This record gives sequence, C-alpha cells and structure tokens, in this order.
Amino acid sequence: MIIDVHGHVTAPPEVYGHQARLLADRGCFGRPTLKLTDDRVRQVVQPHLEAIDEVGIELQLISPRPYIMAHAQTPHKIVQWFTEEVNNLIARHVEMYPDRFQGVAGLPQGPDVEPAKWLPELERCVTELGFVGALVNPDPAEGMGHVPPMGDRYWYPLYEKLVELDCPILLHSSGCNNGRESYSNHFITEGSIALLSLIESDVLADFPELKIISGHGGGSVPYQIGRWRATRVRYEPKRESFDDSLRRFWFDTALYNVESVEFLLRMVGADRCLLATEIPGTGSERDPATGFWYDDVKRLIDSIGWLTDGDRDLVYERNALEVFPRLAARLGATKAGDPGV
Repeated sequence: MIIDVHGHVTAPPEVYGHQARLLADRGCFGRPTLKLTDDRVRQVVQPHLEAIDEVGIELQLISPRPYIMAHAQTPHKIVQWFTEEVNNLIARHVEMYPDRFQGVAGLPQGPDVEPAKWLPELERCVTELGFVGALVNPDPAEGMGHVPPMGDRYWYPLYEKLVELDCPILLHSSGCNNGRESYSNHFITEGSIALLSLIESDVLADFPELKIISGHGGGSVPYQIGRWRATRVRYEPKRESFDDSLRRFWFDTALYNVESVEFLLRMVGADRCLLATEIPGTGSERDPATGFWYDDVKRLIDSIGWLTDGDRDLVYERNALEVFPRLAARLGATKAGDPGV
C-alpha cells in the first residue's frame, strides 16, 4: 500500500466563514453552529481524491491545514472551538472514506495556554474519533512571541500524554504574523529550531517511546549537516555522532524536488523516511518544464536509481506501519513493519 503520512483536510468555504465569524466577534455571542451536509463534504473531497489518485496515493493521513489554525488568536476559546470543528470534519472524511483517509489531530495550542490544556482534545481525537497521530506546531505564538523550544520541559505534559496514548506527532509550524517571513520560510525555520532543540535535549532519553516526525524533510537540518557534525565534535566530542542523533527521529519527504529528496534519503536512510506529499498544498502546481505536479513525490522517489525495492517499500508503507501503531492495527498488520503486511 502507498501511504502518504502528510496531507491536510479539504474544507468547504463554509468552514472558513465559520472561522471568520469567530475572529470577528471573538466568541462574545457564544459558540456558533457549523452545519455541513454529507453531500457538501463529498463535493469538496472529490477533487482531493482525484489529486491523490493521479499520483498513486492509496491512503493519506490528513490533519488540519496549519496556516488556518490561528493559534495566536485571542481569546483562546475561539482557537479551541475552531480546532474541535476541524477535527470533527476530519473525522467525517475518515468515516466516509475509511480506505482513503485516516485522521491526524490538530491541537488547540496557544502561546499563553499551557500544554496540559491541549490534552483533552488530543485524547478525544485518539480515543473517541480514532485518530492515528497528532500535528504539533513548534511555535504557537506564530512568530510574535517566545515559546520555549521543544526540548524544554514546558512541553513534557504533551510528551507524557503522547506516550500514554502511543500517538506519534508530525512537527509542522502554523502561521506567521511578524511581517519578516513568509509562511513557508517560517515553517522551515521553526521546523529546524524544533528539530535541533530536540536533538540537543533529553526528550528522547526521558520518553524513549515517543515517535516524532519532522515535517518537510527536517527543515534545513539535514541539508546543513556538516555544520552540525562539526558543532557536535567541537563541543560534545564524547556524545554519539550528530548523524546517530538525527536518526532517532523520522522524516517525511514533502520536499518537491528530487535533489532534496535524494539527499534526505542519503543522510538519514530509507529506514527513517516516510512518503509525504501534502496534497493539496504548497506543491500543488505543475512544473512548467515537465508538466508534472511538484508534489508528485512518489514519482521523484521512483526515479532515484540507487534505491532498492526494499528501500521503497520502507518509505511507502513499512515505516508508516511502524510509526503509527493504530494505523497498522487498522490495516490488519500483525506486526508493525512486517514485510508481509
């Protein structure tokens, strides 16, 4: 099975209108009702299904679109309400198309809201809605303030609950409101900060069962690996190599050019990479030179000559079954990563 671990929900305009109302009145008149018929949901999902069909994706894990989550908005109750509505919409996608989608939860994060307060929605999504993972924004302040980096103990209540639920996370920044960075620039930067902070921390020593996927190929980290190798040798020569530390994490392949995808596979290994396209998303444009979609990442991986069939099997399926135990159980896997699955 070809499994894409990084997709986002397709929502009708009514969902964004609902959010606009929340932002306009800041919840002063209570929580508004969002009503969508099944026919309306199917109508907007059909182009999404056609898009993943075209590039050979059989099953996609979908989460909220990060740029609309507005984690830094106030009062926090409007973030909470909108997050719940989007997670409910994801659950409807999965219920309607269980063979094509599985859910990844958005969290009601906020710069002034302790991680412990995000946990009820995480638990609801996993235990009640059946989601297989969670999306985590390393910078819920959205470029406008200071939130401790992800190696800080500030994040430990979240990590404890993730381990309890056996729930992996995909790191993916959200919006940016500081006027200095574009959205894409911000999430690459914040992804890099998060990954480096985690690498230099005790998080995986304290939570050895925690599974963390670094979205969009690890930000800048694998592609600047020489700098981090030298820094490790200079300041911590008795620690394991930087490469070994890097390989304690997982990486998705939503990169959109074959050179970067190939470099990532060489640096961290096919056994630590998971197919990701983010369709429909940033890469959903056709390359004028080739006519292919930029986010047809499977085509890029298929074109890398030195990869073996076993390598591709890891990237397309087996690693996802290892990282997402609920997904493996749902697909009937007797053992995560079993080549016979």
